[in-house]
Amino acid sequence: MDLSIIIPIYNEEGNIDKLFSRLNQVIQKLNLKEVEYIFINDGSKDRSLELIKTLAKRESSVKYINLSRNFGHQIAVSAGLDNSKGDAVVIIDADLQDPPELIENLYRKLREGNEVVYAKRRSRQGEGAMKKFTAKLFYRILRNVTAINIPVDTGDFRIIDRKIVDVLKNMPEQQKFLRGQISWIGFNQTFVEYDRDERYAGKTGYTYKKMARLALDGITSFSNFPLKFATIAGFVVSGISFFMILYALYSRFISKDYEPGWTSLMLAVLFIGGIQLIGIGIIGEYISRMSANIRNRPLYIIQEKTT
Repeated sequence: MDLSIIIPIYNEEGNIDKLFSRLNQVIQKLNLKEVEYIFINDGSKDRSLELIKTLAKRESSVKYINLSRNFGHQIAVSAGLDNSKGDAVVIIDADLQDPPELIENLYRKLREGNEVVYAKRRSRQGEGAMKKFTAKLFYRILRNVTAINIPVDTGDFRIIDRKIVDVLKNMPEQQKFLRGQISWIGFNQTFVEYDRDERYAGKTGYTYKKMARLALDGITSFSNFPLKFATIAGFVVSGISFFMILYALYSRFISKDYEPGWTSLMLAVLFIGGIQLIGIGIIGEYISRMSANIRNRPLYIIQEKTT
């Protein structure tokens, strides 16, 4: 198998046929002997699965995996990676924001001796100012707090060599952040710049809540900065409290300039209590992730797939 193309699907009935048509045109230009298209239905509520099955009956190169429920984008991609056979693997979303035509350049760069070629966004069309701002902020924060070099302004649209896929299959953590894992693996990595298009049809399944969860997965999976922050905050608060104690003693016994009451006491208690809760919350987040990995439940459950 020369190439596997992994396509996670969640309510993308308006994009599937158009996406496959454009992908097929690109693959014909590459003159590859054997290619497989792996559609992963991640609990879609529309006609996506029906369309994929119809496509699989018509095209022998099309395969599908139907998950038992919605497990999330990163898990769906992981299911595709686990079931891929290609010497190279492309990951692309179905919304057509990432142009399939770029695969030709990605594949050419891979054949030049690289193991990973990711697509880096120059611009993002059809997205609101808030989403652009939060995405830009997230990538810069992630770059500064992690010990590995995770490229900014990139998603999961990329091509990777089989050796990368084999390593990813041996990384069993439950909270998947694939672009971080791929960066952590290393090898020769480069990029191709492009302008991201508007979504062709339908609505994005990536809500702000899911984006926040992905950001949290990225930071906690590849950085201990939040734990360091809790420690530093503890020292800072202890220092402030120490000076407040000295000031209170000075006011009470030397300057005699004080007002008996509870205001300063309440401020100190609430401030210190807030920092403590932040620290406990951060530690709890790490512990919950450790617990999830210790339970070692399967990442996903396949309801049906092509044989």
